[in-house]
Amino acid sequence: MSTIPTLYTVDASIYVFRGWFTLPDSLTDSEGNPINAVIGFVDFLTQIVNDHRPLHMVCAFDESLTTSWRNDIYPDYKANRESAPEELKFQFRLCRELVAASGLREFSSPLLEADDIIATLASNARAAGFRNVVVSADKDLTQVLRGDDEWWDFAKNARLGVAGVEKKFGVKPEQIGDLLALAGDQVDNIPGVPGIGVKTAARLLVKWGDIPNLLRNVDRVAEMKIRGAKRIGDLLAEHSALLDVARQITATRHDPELPVRMSELARRSPDRGALSDLFERLGFGKPRRDRWLQALAAQS
Repeated sequence: MSTIPTLYTVDASIYVFRGWFTLPDSLTDSEGNPINAVIGFVDFLTQIVNDHRPLHMVCAFDESLTTSWRNDIYPDYKANRESAPEELKFQFRLCRELVAASGLREFSSPLLEADDIIATLASNARAAGFRNVVVSADKDLTQVLRGDDEWWDFAKNARLGVAGVEKKFGVKPEQIGDLLALAGDQVDNIPGVPGIGVKTAARLLVKWGDIPNLLRNVDRVAEMKIRGAKRIGDLLAEHSALLDVARQITATRHDPELPVRMSELARRSPDRGALSDLFERLGFGKPRRDRWLQALAAQS
């Protein structure tokens, strides 16, 4: 285990959605509102806090599918996804209330996505001498890793460091955004260059470094020892404008308003009164309440 101080940044929306889709909606509060997403989320957080006892931990939430700066650049961004129903939006608000009452920091923005928040906090933490553990199932976030950082897919218990990213995807973490721009990303409705898959995109980036340099040398792609090299060069030239847009939206954007001092991201004492009130509204039983409070009480 690393002795370097660590910031855990949680891509929270993924784990709220996971509870929503995997637990039955027959789990309700005292007024009959579904709370399956909240239960899934708090049980997930309980395991992380109890098992790893992070002293610095942040939950980053997405706010909207349609209002981020990426939508301004590319209106079809995430247009393949349905908006969350009101029952789920209600549970998102409860999850954020739970995080705040528990003494953990939480952030969101109508313009910036969780990816941008996590990337910014990871950069700030690194500058302060911390390493990062990014808790997410989203491969896009492997691009924020540097040094001793880790990306952790909690559900699969899969961890990747910088070397692991390069081994899995064929490129360095800082090239992941360009890889997604070239090959496309169906999850986020990013089209990519037709006919160029992940492996070919990785080979192009290993050779040329990034998309701007690749496009400057597009006439030389035909010389590469890869199948269909001339055709690939022609496709890159044809879709250069699309690539310019795609690489903007697959990159992350820095938020200068987020905390730089790690003391602002340290776990604080929970507000037991607020938690007790929330637990009553949610109808949480004593075992779940006790597990979460005991996890919060434990320190490394």
